[in-house]
Amino acid sequence: MSANATKALVTEALGHANRVHSLLTNVGREEAAVRLATEAEQWKAAPTTVVVAGDIKRGKSSLINALVDRPGLLPVDADVATAVHLVVSHGSPESVHATTVDGETFALQLLPSGILYDHITPVIGNGVVVDPQVLLAEMDAFASRGVDVSRLHVSGNAHLILPYHQEIDRLTERRLGRSKLGTTKRGIGPTYADKASRVGLRVQDLLDPKIFRTKLEALAKEKNQVLAKVYNQLPLDPDEIADRYLDEYAPRLAEHIGDTVGLVHDALDAGQHVLFEGAQATFLDLDHGTYPFVTSSNPVAGGVCTGAGVGPRYIDRVVGVAKAYVTRVGTGPFPTELAMSYDAVGGKPREGADDEEIRLGDHFVDVGHEYGTNSGRRRRPGWFDAVMLRHAVRLNSLSELAITKLDILDTLDTVKLCVAYEVDGRRVEQLPYHQSDLHRAVPVYEEMEGWGTDLSSVTEPSGLPPAAAAYLDRLEAEVGVPVTLVGTGPGRDQFVHRRDR
Repeated sequence: MSANATKALVTEALGHANRVHSLLTNVGREEAAVRLATEAEQWKAAPTTVVVAGDIKRGKSSLINALVDRPGLLPVDADVATAVHLVVSHGSPESVHATTVDGETFALQLLPSGILYDHITPVIGNGVVVDPQVLLAEMDAFASRGVDVSRLHVSGNAHLILPYHQEIDRLTERRLGRSKLGTTKRGIGPTYADKASRVGLRVQDLLDPKIFRTKLEALAKEKNQVLAKVYNQLPLDPDEIADRYLDEYAPRLAEHIGDTVGLVHDALDAGQHVLFEGAQATFLDLDHGTYPFVTSSNPVAGGVCTGAGVGPRYIDRVVGVAKAYVTRVGTGPFPTELAMSYDAVGGKPREGADDEEIRLGDHFVDVGHEYGTNSGRRRRPGWFDAVMLRHAVRLNSLSELAITKLDILDTLDTVKLCVAYEVDGRRVEQLPYHQSDLHRAVPVYEEMEGWGTDLSSVTEPSGLPPAAAAYLDRLEAEVGVPVTLVGTGPGRDQFVHRRDR
């Protein structure tokens, strides 16, 4: 198959998966929906092996020939086809927007992206909540692909996600019904809640079995009461949890656990470069985001100080990372949102949307591979929102911007940029502070000419089409900081160093 045909097939398959995901969610089969989404994300990130087996002369070869659109590729004669194991593979792997190194795509969850560079010491700071099972599985997956994970350091002060947190997270979302927040159900919020309540278990507790079991026993009394009396669920066994965490996880993580604050400050004192990598997004910030549709931490730049243990004096450059369009996972206000042909949690209803809007919404999701890395859920897509970005510049003291996924706009005849809102007939150019105003905000768009050029091979500013350069210039003018880097594909070499800050 040609690369274009392969891409079209992938896009169509993902569209079908999206629809099945929506059906499962609508009938209350959320666990099955999550499994499907997870499989889809893994399928996008790496080549997939499919085994087709069955009785003689039941159409196996014909099915494969039809799927790859190559009649006659495999022999269909029973004596020929059944006598051997036939292997069919495609050419270059389909790229997705994650970190891609030498043609391999790495979907990062807990591991810092620096793990992919041999000269970098990767650190998980104290502000992160850690599921040891997820972390170890990710480490194993990366190690199997040749990545050296022995360099990883994990803060002993980071808090542990426990089965109690995951179960309560899941049950709370179910209880909220239509008012659910759209969490990943991975226990992140309940873990941060225990941290704030000063009853949480930390990573360093794995190194002292006595302390771990004592803390867990006290926590279990409260959590099992909640499970039984609030949610009518059977209690969890704290001894079983302790055995798993201490016998399975602790021995493997022990060598990675340490004082990461001291490690970072030693590097700073030695004059080394230190890069702090944020997670989540500005408008998922617990204090400054679209509350209550937020995460339970502070992803704004100031969160670095508490999340890594450094003072603001050490931060001399703040790079904001934004897509050339906007996405959101889960519920919450989204002024520039586009409707889609399939459902997403919290997504814009299709009623009242024209065919062009739905086509564009599908385009951003399918071509941009917009699925949550952790949850596998479809993201809600929309046009670039300069109003929100202006506020993000203020909140983070951004010195510059990196615009990613500009290539996803390559085939669009027209691109839109939201420059203001209308709220009850008033034009506003700064983000409304009151949530009701934000929910009523109607975007004011500027339309710009598309460039109709494949940007995937562009690495120099001179290679950007005039219309693409004009789009970036307009973004700069609206938000007030320079766009210094532009992503033109998923590979770490697919970018344009547009200008110095």
